[in-house]
Amino acid sequence: MKQKNLAFIALILMALGVLIGAFGAHGLKNLVEEKYLDTFKTGVTYHFYHALGLLILSRFDTVNIFKFSPKLILAGMIIFSFNCYLYTLTQQKVFAMIVPFGGVLMVIGWVVAALESRKS
Repeated sequence: MKQKNLAFIALILMALGVLIGAFGAHGLKNLVEEKYLDTFKTGVTYHFYHALGLLILSRFDTVNIFKFSPKLILAGMIIFSFNCYLYTLTQQKVFAMIVPFGGVLMVIGWVVAALESRKS
């Protein structure tokens, strides 16, 4: 993935994180139980951290150094955070059961990034 494409994606994800976080803080407060709001907040937190991490990675040579890790991190972030959001909104356990797969992908993505950084 080219640096400018990764930066664009990361910045859009940051903006989306603000919108989703605001929706959770203001729009969901009276609609769902506190335990679901906690799940939503966790999704937003991981959303922001990983979007920021992708933005940082975009400042490096993503064609020659960080080839695979941004894709793994992005996939993990989407699976993790967006299933937290869906679980909060629907309270369907199936979404909560998918969340750990996103977490595993994020961890693998950062380990791959560490390994890729050693090659440079």
